[in-house]
Amino acid sequence: MPLNRRKFLKKSAVTGAGVAIAGGAAAPAAEAAERAKPGHPVKRHSLTVMGTTDLHGHVFNWDYFKDAEYSDKAGNAMGLARISTLVDQVREEKGRCNTLLLDAGDTIQGTPLTYYYAKVDPITAKGGPVHPMAQAMNAIGYDAAALGNHEFNYGIETLRRFEEQLDFPLLGANAVDAKTLRPAFPPYFIKTFHVPGAKPVKVGVLGLTNPGIAIWDKAYVQGRLKFEGLEEQAAKWVPRLRSLGADVVVVSAHSGTSGTSSYGDQVPYVENAAANVARLVPGIDAILVGHAHLEIPELKVVNEKTGKTVVLSEPLCYAERLTLFDIELVFSKGRWEVESVSASLRDSASVADDPKITKLLSDEHRKVVAYVNQVVGRATQTLTTVDARYKDAPIIDLITKVQEDVVRAALAGTEYASLPVIAQASPFSRTSEIPAGDVTIRDLSGLYVYDNTLVAKLLTGAQVRAYLEYSAEYYVQTAAGAPVDVEKLTNAGGRPDYNYDYVSGLSYDIDVARPAGSRIRNLTFRGAALDDAQQFVLAVNNYRANGGGAFPHVAAAKELWSESTEIRTRIAEWVTAKGVLDPKDFASVDWRLVREGTPVF
Repeated sequence: MPLNRRKFLKKSAVTGAGVAIAGGAAAPAAEAAERAKPGHPVKRHSLTVMGTTDLHGHVFNWDYFKDAEYSDKAGNAMGLARISTLVDQVREEKGRCNTLLLDAGDTIQGTPLTYYYAKVDPITAKGGPVHPMAQAMNAIGYDAAALGNHEFNYGIETLRRFEEQLDFPLLGANAVDAKTLRPAFPPYFIKTFHVPGAKPVKVGVLGLTNPGIAIWDKAYVQGRLKFEGLEEQAAKWVPRLRSLGADVVVVSAHSGTSGTSSYGDQVPYVENAAANVARLVPGIDAILVGHAHLEIPELKVVNEKTGKTVVLSEPLCYAERLTLFDIELVFSKGRWEVESVSASLRDSASVADDPKITKLLSDEHRKVVAYVNQVVGRATQTLTTVDARYKDAPIIDLITKVQEDVVRAALAGTEYASLPVIAQASPFSRTSEIPAGDVTIRDLSGLYVYDNTLVAKLLTGAQVRAYLEYSAEYYVQTAAGAPVDVEKLTNAGGRPDYNYDYVSGLSYDIDVARPAGSRIRNLTFRGAALDDAQQFVLAVNNYRANGGGAFPHVAAAKELWSESTEIRTRIAEWVTAKGVLDPKDFASVDWRLVREGTPVF
C-alpha cells in the first residue's frame, strides 16, 4: 500500500479528519418551532461543498487538437485554471474554513496532455515528472476525489503513481481487492469543521466508482480488482460514517443518474446508479454526480425509507462548471442536523485563468503543444468526419485499414493467419479534419480521441451479421419518400456516435426504412453472399472487445491477440511509414444507407 494511502486511511478511521459535504431535508416544523422559543437560542452553521467531475486532463482552456483556444457555440470555457479562480472566489465569499472541494472522477485521461505524461514522459519512470493534474489539483487545494473509470486506462501502476503524487485521497469504496474483497482504495474521508462556541461539525465523504471498469479495463484489473454495486456499497459504508460521528454525509459518485447501463447484463450492477443510491440508501444528504457528462444544476430525490430529500448535482465536464452545495445546519438535542441543502452551478466562462496555475504548468503545456505539432506525413487531400456518421467516409476507412494491417502482421505465422481480417471503427467526432498538406500528431489524435488499444477476436459470419444489425439500430427508422434530416437521422434511442460501428472488408446496405433488427441487406464478402459459417478475425478496440456498447457476441468471442499500444499511435506509425496519406491506399465504399433499396444519399 502506498504511503499516502496509509496516511489517508489512518486519518479517516482514527482522527476523523478529512473532507466533507452536506445536505438533507428540512427539520420537522414542530421541532423548528420548539427551537425558536424564547430562551432557546438556535446555533447554526453554514458549509459550502464545491465539486467538479470528468476533468479529463483539461488544465487550460486549450484545444490541443486544433492548436487554439477552446471555444464552442454555447460559449463555454474549460480547464482547472478557470476552476481555480472560481474556487478562490467561493472561498473568499464563504470563508475558506467553511468550504471544501471534491471531484467525482475521470481525471488522468482525455487530452494529449494526459497521454504525454502517461506514455511519452511517463510519471512512472524513475525520477519521472509529477503529473500535471496532480500539480494543479494540489495547488487548488482539493480535499478528496472519487475514482473514475478512466483512471484505470493506463494501468494500475500509473494510477498508483498518480495517487502517490496527490495531497488528498482517491476514494473508491466499491473498488475492492479481487482476493481479499477488502477496499483497495480509501472508501471514505471525514473532515471536522470547528464552530466557535459549539460542537464541531463532522462531514463524511464516501467515494464510489463505476462497476463498468471490470469490462472496459479488463486487461488491467482482471484478477486484481473487483467493482461492486454502488447501492450495495453505499448501504454498507453510509451507516459506518454515521457511527463515526458524521453529521453530514456526501457521496462523490462516478456514476450518472439515469439508472441505465451501456453494457447490458454483462455486469450485475447498474452503471448510472447515483439516483438509485439517493433513493434506496438512508443517511445521505447530497451526491456529487459524475460520468455522464451532463449539466444538472440541482436534482432532488426522495429517499424511499426516510422520506428525506437528497440533493444531487452534476457540473458538466472538462471543468466547464463548478457545483456548489450550500448546506445549512442547526444544533439540536446535542448534535448538528442538516436543515437544508441547495445546489447551484458556477460557469468557468465567467472568469479568467488563475495566474498561479498558468505559471505552474506553462512548461508542461508548451512541451505537449510541441509534441502534437510534429509533422509525420503529408495528405493529398482534406479528409473530414463531418458526414461520417451517415456516409462511408474515407477518414474512418483509414482507422480500419490500420487496424487490419496491424492484426494481419500480428497473426502471421499462426494458425489464424489464413483467416480474413475485418475491422470496426466508429465516427467518434463530427468535427475532425486532416487537412491537405502536412499531417501532424494532433491531426491524427483529433481523429482518434480515445486511448483505446487493439484486440483480435474470432467471429462467425452469423455473429458478424448480428453485430451489424445491432450497430444499425443507431439510425432512426425513416420511411421511403419521407424528408431526410441528417440531424435527426442518427442517435436513435440516445445511442452515442461512438457506439455506431463501420465494419470493413464487407459490403452491405443499411435499410433505414425497415425496423431495427432487419436492416442489413445485401451483405456480401468478396462478391458473394456472406456465409454464416465463415470465420473472421475482427480487429476491434478494447472498449468494444470488453463489452462496451453491449454489441452482441464480441465480448464472449475467443481472443486471438491483443496489445497495449494505442490505436492512435498505430495510426501515426502507419502514416509516418507511408509518408503520404492518399485515400487510394485505404479508402473503400463498404456500406451505404438505403430506403427500400434506394440510396438515401
